[in-house]
Amino acid sequence: MKRLHNTIFPCLILATAMALPVAQAQQTPNTPHPCQANPAYRAFDFWVGEWDVIAGEQQVGTNVISREEGGCLLLEQWTSAQGGTGQSYNFYDPESGLWRQVWVSQAFIIDYSGGLDDNGVMVLEGDAVYHASGERHPFRGRWTPQADGTVLQELLQKNAETGEWAPVFVATYHRKGKG
Repeated sequence: MKRLHNTIFPCLILATAMALPVAQAQQTPNTPHPCQANPAYRAFDFWVGEWDVIAGEQQVGTNVISREEGGCLLLEQWTSAQGGTGQSYNFYDPESGLWRQVWVSQAFIIDYSGGLDDNGVMVLEGDAVYHASGERHPFRGRWTPQADGTVLQELLQKNAETGEWAPVFVATYHRKGKG
């Protein structure tokens, strides 16, 4: 028993000591959290909400985008009309100055980054990797806030042969309860 005590407890003490500065920094009164105070962390807030997702005239799914971790993370939880799901983590990286999204579903993984363009459109570029084939393709996402409060989402994949971007998914997000 003494050996177990000597092995485990020093680790617990070290872990507790390392956690204290983080906990204290989060609890400092009257100091706004950087993810709430810095406007760069709020650039994608137009996408936060509960949404009905419409392509053409048909509802293709629902999506919930929530602000988590003190505003440092936007968590996406997608459900298609057929019951498929996917999730993404979206966050501002203060080191690179870019937004990044990591999407994971049963079909593929997307990892891309970027930011707002001059028109206020969130544009992210990177790669999609398909689980079944292992193929990797250049991928682009565009989220355009509309004057009526909707958000147009366009997902595009680059054709390796032509070099052109082709739409994979284009839909409009309508806030639930707003028609």
